[in-house]
Amino acid sequence: MKGGAQMVVLRREIGDVLRDARQRQGRTLREVSSAARVSLGYLSEVERGQKEASSELLSSICDALDVPLSLVLREVSDRVAVAEGLHIPDTVPADLAAGSDLGDAGWAMPRSELTPVG
Repeated sequence: MKGGAQMVVLRREIGDVLRDARQRQGRTLREVSSAARVSLGYLSEVERGQKEASSELLSSICDALDVPLSLVLREVSDRVAVAEGLHIPDTVPADLAAGSDLGDAGWAMPRSELTPVG
């Protein structure tokens, strides 16, 4: 790392994004762990960045949260880039974002509102 910058730990960033999504939905660890079919303790460790979630487990947690895995990974990627000191350009034109009704929910919208590409 340049200039003594703190190393980014990917599992912590993933955990933070998952916890933020769960808390925005007002859901408990118990509710999400049950829906994802993972133990409450393990989900808690994933959210705290103490356990590295497999791709299968991550997918299951995202399904339980009804948040696309791709958007979770994008948020993680953006956080890592910021930690690395990179500027993240806004990929949504300002006029479109201003007219959006996403509010504070941001990327955590129901899948039914997302349009698949291709």
